[in-house]
Amino acid sequence: MAKNDNLHKAKDAKNDEFYTRIEDVAEELRHYKKHFAGKVVFCNCDDPTWSAFWRYFHLNFAELGLKKLIATCYKNQNVELFSENAAEKAVYIEYCGTDEPSGIPTKEEILKQVKELKGDGDFRSRECIELLKEADIVVTNPPFSLFREYIAQLITYDKKFVIIGHQNAIKYKEVFPLIRDNKLWLGYGFKGGAAHFISEYEDTAVAGNHKKGMIRVS
Repeated sequence: MAKNDNLHKAKDAKNDEFYTRIEDVAEELRHYKKHFAGKVVFCNCDDPTWSAFWRYFHLNFAELGLKKLIATCYKNQNVELFSENAAEKAVYIEYCGTDEPSGIPTKEEILKQVKELKGDGDFRSRECIELLKEADIVVTNPPFSLFREYIAQLITYDKKFVIIGHQNAIKYKEVFPLIRDNKLWLGYGFKGGAAHFISEYEDTAVAGNHKKGMIRVS
């Protein structure tokens, strides 16, 4: 099997269940801390009950000097939310750093704060675009299969962003000109040019790189 067959199969199937580990989020974002002061951060592909991005910004809200943190969740992501008809719900949450104990809130505390969206929570939906307009910086792991559309939207609305993409994305005709024109830069990235994502896909990584419940992709 080719090195990234599972990734390509997921892309072809429009199935993008690759979830980022919080240690990888923290390692990359530590390089940009000064840029978040006074900003509204939007994580628009993130279920707040388990998203590593939302957890990182919530935990470091005061240290980073954030103004507001917003997260939206596509209806098929939030399997942890709402015991009844969970897959039919799309939600969002806003946090301004007030009226909460320190540390990461429990799932039960989060459930008291989330609000349902009218639509499906897709980043292209009208509701999510209105929240995008409010944001200063977008930070997330977007669906790999929709990467071109995702980048295009951020450029259209002139948003700063830190997002995860697989290595082939730099060759996209929608992406390479942005790099060429110094409008988009590669980040510090993952050690060895690959990362482990929480995923149910079969992992073909060699024994030394295998992690249970995860898949290793470029």
